[in-house]
Amino acid sequence: MLAGLQLHLPLIREKAAGLDAGDAVNLSGVIYTARDAAHRRFMELLDAGKSLPFECENAVIYYTGPTPAPPGAVIGSAGPTTSYRMDGCTPRLLALGLRGMIGKGARSPAVIDAMRTAGAVYFGAIGGAGALLSRHVTACDIIAFADLGPEAVRRLTVKDFPAVVVIDSRGNNLYQTGRAAYLAGLRGAPRY
Repeated sequence: MLAGLQLHLPLIREKAAGLDAGDAVNLSGVIYTARDAAHRRFMELLDAGKSLPFECENAVIYYTGPTPAPPGAVIGSAGPTTSYRMDGCTPRLLALGLRGMIGKGARSPAVIDAMRTAGAVYFGAIGGAGALLSRHVTACDIIAFADLGPEAVRRLTVKDFPAVVVIDSRGNNLYQTGRAAYLAGLRGAPRY
């Protein structure tokens, strides 16, 4: 577990506003899984004037498609997937009150702008550590699109799920500031 801020969900706007890019957090509460196929179906539901399978307001979506649970486990390996594949759908979900997303990789300028407007944050989870991350899931229920298999929408209850704030609600981006700090350090390093 990362030594980080304990963050209890739901993620209301005031909690999101208190987070800064680079903060390590341990999430506890309910999150929802959704990947590419589920996001396409979300858009179809919204286009048809229907409701999403969960309340979007103050929710956190984890971009993962877990493997089947081994005997005695709640869930199988559940590592983050690349987030930009959901970028075409994300501004619309943010406008509905989505407050957080967990994944890996950069986000588009349109998503970052929508995050600022919505007061939302983007958390990074460690890619390649899905088996370890799954240990922080205490309950898992499929709530929609079971036919999608691993990409079905799941309601997860997590305890001390480790993540890092990559983009905060003001648009500060750890992928940019971290790289800049690293390069500045290189410029000041002695040459041998």
